Amino acid sequence: MTLPVNSSPEIAKSLPLGECTLNVHDVGQGEPILLIHGSGPGVTAWANWRGVIPVLSQRARVVAPDMLGFGYTSCPASKPLNVDAWVQQLTDLLNALGLPQVSVVGNSFGGAIALALAHRHPDRVKRLVLMGAVGLSFPISEGLEKVWGYQPSLEAMRELIGVFAFDQKIVTPELVKMRYEASTRADVQERFAALFPAPRQRGVDMLALPESALRGITQQTLIIHGRDDRVIPLEVSERLVRLIPHSDLHVFGECGHWVQIEKAAAFTRLISEFLLETQA
Repeated sequence: MTLPVNSSPEIAKSLPLGECTLNVHDVGQGEPILLIHGSGPGVTAWANWRGVIPVLSQRARVVAPDMLGFGYTSCPASKPLNVDAWVQQLTDLLNALGLPQVSVVGNSFGGAIALALAHRHPDRVKRLVLMGAVGLSFPISEGLEKVWGYQPSLEAMRELIGVFAFDQKIVTPELVKMRYEASTRADVQERFAALFPAPRQRGVDMLALPESALRGITQQTLIIHGRDDRVIPLEVSERLVRLIPHSDLHVFGECGHWVQIEKAAAFTRLISEFLLETQA
């Protein structure tokens, strides 16, 4: 797909899959790595992984779709969006790209979908990286309530970015304006509001795997969390590392929910070593 010169970097390849059309970044060559973004308002794969894709794609094939209900991926409004649909989207995508197996990096909501994919289709997942992941049930945090309950305004977006980040210098007027505009593009807010309606604890529980399923995850797993995360509490990852047999936990101090942004270089080095250099 050839894009006009002034097109947004968020728009990548358009891939029809059944009744839906996916917006997919597919760059680089070598070991395939699937990146699954989080569930913030106005999020896209590029917005979530823009600091990771250019670096990782120098050494690997990086596939990063906009998930159903998010970004520039489109599907019928009548289509139910839940874990079944998101896992099916990913298996259909891997089949369409001719990828029998990939390593998977999941951020927050994306971590829950990565775990569900590994649980339901263990042969399709080589290794797992979970970053600030949901994945099991916990009392919904005030921060996550704010994320999923977002109503568009510049002030609400400023507050939300402040919740995501430990370093408040990140909360610049330019970033606030950019993310606010992304959250109000076309039908983005309408789709977003329908994903995790109140009471939003149901959204956490919908994304959760039972502990017995987590104990059955066989892949080597790297769990990453910001110590000061106000969206997904660190305790969630501490529980995950006790449940997933072949797992390690790396905690970044002075870091919130945006590990891949606040600790970009260290995060990319860490996952590159785990996925591309360390042998099982």
